[in-house]
Amino acid sequence: MLSLDTSLTNRNAAAVLRDGLARLAQGEAQVDCSKLAQVDSAAVAVLLAWQRDAASRGQSLAFVGVPAQLAELAALYGVDSLLQLGAQAGARGAQVTVSHRH
Repeated sequence: MLSLDTSLTNRNAAAVLRDGLARLAQGEAQVDCSKLAQVDSAAVAVLLAWQRDAASRGQSLAFVGVPAQLAELAALYGVDSLLQLGAQAGARGAQVTVSHRH
């Protein structure tokens, strides 16, 4: 399982994306988001990129322990159903910090 650190923002998104793609290529099928405490729109973009990569390989990818704020961002952008985040986040109810940078 690919476990994310406490932050996934525009500051570290490129490195996290690259590392995750390498792990997906090795057959990872789950991403543990439970440690995430700080997210922004880059987190949604990274998860979508991983989902597209997995789909292109014919793999399914599951996101577990998704913080409520990450699920809310995905819903705001209309991609929560693509990532299947909504039901998981409601059960978890964690507090995270969302950074908005434009």
